[in-house]
Amino acid sequence: MRPRSLLIRYAAGLTSAYVLTLAEVVAIVVSLAGRSVIAVSNVITLTAVGLVGTVTVALGAVLIVRPSLRWLDSGRPPAPAEIRTTARTMRRQAAITLAPWLLTAAILVPLNLHAPATVFVVLTTALLFGAIATVSTGFLFTLRTMRPLLAGVPADAEHPVAPGVRTRLLLMWLACTALPGLAIAVLVMLRSRNWLLNESSPIELALVVLALVAVVLGLRSMLVVSMSISDPLDEVADAMADVEKGKLDRTIDVYEWSEIGRLQTGFNRMVAGLRERDRLRDLFGRHVGQEVARRAVEQNESPSGDERGVAVLFIDLAGSTQLALVHQPHEVARVLNDFFQIVVEAVDERHGLINKFQGDAALAVFGAPLRIAAPASAALATARALAIELRRLPVDFGIGVSAGPVFAGNIGAENRYEYTVVGDPVNEAARLADCAKEFDNRVLCSGAAIAQADATERAHWAPRGQAMLRGRSDATDIFVPASHTDSRRRAIDS
Repeated sequence: MRPRSLLIRYAAGLTSAYVLTLAEVVAIVVSLAGRSVIAVSNVITLTAVGLVGTVTVALGAVLIVRPSLRWLDSGRPPAPAEIRTTARTMRRQAAITLAPWLLTAAILVPLNLHAPATVFVVLTTALLFGAIATVSTGFLFTLRTMRPLLAGVPADAEHPVAPGVRTRLLLMWLACTALPGLAIAVLVMLRSRNWLLNESSPIELALVVLALVAVVLGLRSMLVVSMSISDPLDEVADAMADVEKGKLDRTIDVYEWSEIGRLQTGFNRMVAGLRERDRLRDLFGRHVGQEVARRAVEQNESPSGDERGVAVLFIDLAGSTQLALVHQPHEVARVLNDFFQIVVEAVDERHGLINKFQGDAALAVFGAPLRIAAPASAALATARALAIELRRLPVDFGIGVSAGPVFAGNIGAENRYEYTVVGDPVNEAARLADCAKEFDNRVLCSGAAIAQADATERAHWAPRGQAMLRGRSDATDIFVPASHTDSRRRAIDS
């Protein structure tokens, strides 16, 4: 809302609250006291005071809000003195709406001292009703208009605490129930005890007026208090529904300075925390894959590190140096992107982790950080799928799969960790990937991986003897996909 528009709406709301209540007071007095109250002096006085009161409330509204609108219009945060000025807005509003009724009472009460008791009681009670009703109606008509101004005060700035929910309810009860009820009880007691009033004194009309005050004013005050509580709570509830749908950019204005304001501030801080957690989860998901990240969070998996059984898939491009010699750099980059896209999709589909991209090679882990039921079967199935999908690219490759116990967790300095896996299966998978380039199917797996796979997956693999892998002292049992018959197996002696 623009500051000028806010000023106009605020002044109009406060002025209309006074004019409306003035009309109600006149209607109550005339209907209960009859023509005896319609004296020339009363009419002239009430008209003059009404006009003066209307102008006073309108000008007072402008003077109350204008200082606070200066910093709101400039777009800067308010200074401490300006915050204190804004904090006094409601108190000054109550004073400016109360002032015309004090002036009216100061003039009309002396003019009607000699009027009949009924007229005097009705008049004074109606004036009391007008004062309280104008204050309540003023708050009712300006409550929502003032919210942008109050919301402009930073939530972490020092400001006075507004009356809380309990205090507001007590004040409403005091003004709308306790005071009229006490007045009714006093009038009845005075007449029954012949104190100031005799038994024949007509107090019925006064009792009716007081009852009407309690009903009409109580409804108005209840609306003010209920709106001051329900509106911010509804906003928080609606915002929570949006957050539940994934809209983490949702925030709410903090315009309450009571415990409701602390709820609004707490909601904004909660959403900020959720956004930060979502950002970290997104980064984690880019590192390990979105599905792995989601399930790891759901299952409360910890990346701190432990020893566990996993399956490792290593894939390496063959002839990448030659590829770079005969193709332009952007063409090489496009081929590599297509290559890694296929690898990532295949690994993610079976809940694996792309642990590292190493130039033209990739290391995938199944079983960490997310525990899965059959990591070896998942790795072997991924290897078979990649052997088919990668044939579409103008590249050669080798895929090796191994399984066994590894350390899976954070490795590195205290302020810079990398989640990785360390163990013999990693080395064995890399050696098998090198050897696989000598086989037609370009895929090899170790006997350890086959031993840990389920029967369904083992049926897709066939033994191809043993190989002495570089850096190892014992021969490794090797297997190839059963759908590929390798007729050109060469002796491997590394």
